[in-house]
Amino acid sequence: MKTVVVGMSGGVDSSVAAALLKEQGYNVIGLFMHNWEEDDEDGCCTAAQDWEDVRRVCNKLNIPYYSVNFAKEYMDRVFSYFLEEYAAGRTPNPDVLCNREIKFGPFLEYALSLGADYIATGHYCDIEHSADGNHYLLKAADQNKDQTYFLNQLSQKQLEHVLFPLGKMEKPEVRKIAEKYGFITATKKDSTGICFIGERKFREFLKNFIPAKRGKIIDLNGKQVGMHDGVMYYTLGQRRGLNIGGVSGTDGGRWFVVDKNVKTNELIVSQGDEKPLYSKALISYKINWIPGTPKQSEFTCNAKFRYRQPEQEVNVKLENSGKVYVSFKEPQRAVTPGQFVVFYSDNKCLGGGIIEEVIK
Repeated sequence: MKTVVVGMSGGVDSSVAAALLKEQGYNVIGLFMHNWEEDDEDGCCTAAQDWEDVRRVCNKLNIPYYSVNFAKEYMDRVFSYFLEEYAAGRTPNPDVLCNREIKFGPFLEYALSLGADYIATGHYCDIEHSADGNHYLLKAADQNKDQTYFLNQLSQKQLEHVLFPLGKMEKPEVRKIAEKYGFITATKKDSTGICFIGERKFREFLKNFIPAKRGKIIDLNGKQVGMHDGVMYYTLGQRRGLNIGGVSGTDGGRWFVVDKNVKTNELIVSQGDEKPLYSKALISYKINWIPGTPKQSEFTCNAKFRYRQPEQEVNVKLENSGKVYVSFKEPQRAVTPGQFVVFYSDNKCLGGGIIEEVIK
């Protein structure tokens, strides 16, 4: 009998993943990861409630369960990078790194040390362990929940030992199974927000780690139109929270962020004219290709530049220097350095990399 260690989060998806694997005849072990050593803004530790929910689900399934603390690894491998990127004025995606560096890193190593053949999670994606020895990351049947974007950095070694039980399921079906089992997680709402922050107010959270430095908000002509609280708190295309009002000589339209200058501590905004937000191409220096580097040095495929975005047609050119030039069939709005570009061909995720430069 094959052994699977399931990453149990205390949510409905991982609960059902464990139940399905047990139905399929696997020896299932539940493992809860404690990655963050801090209470939420109400002073309560949400991890404690999640751990209690994991215990209840595992007891219903009659499977063993354990808790493991990866808070130090999380701080070293994910959070320190997150702070460095924000301090540099970029917008990182820590959820992608959390998957590569924690859930499919120390977690996988720990599971294998327990004698596991596989690990499994409640991610909405699928996997093909091919006869040719390659492991392909596939999109989920539930396109609205597909999470391959967040898994674009996984290596072949990591994917080799992974099962995704929810890959062919729709979310309503998952909740029905949880209800059938009488799981306490059946009606628990989905978690949102950044992996370690959860649903706390982001700006207030960040102030604890990066001191706020007020500076000028300027328009495209260099005229000051307001003051910002710190350029790291703002993202390209952002309209809310700029607090720009009543600027003389303007048409009264909405302002939005088009650029950030960390050196001068200036936030650049535009009113009405969105053209400065659009770009025609991007550059990435290191792509994680799944299952391996493409044979062609230039090809066409689809890509996403942020999670909640329809796929866009792109042309990809691999240069000898290792640089990857990605040109867009249609101009794209608010492509953001620090985020990930993720490539697709039909239902396969081809991998992805950090957006380093944007070509206007």
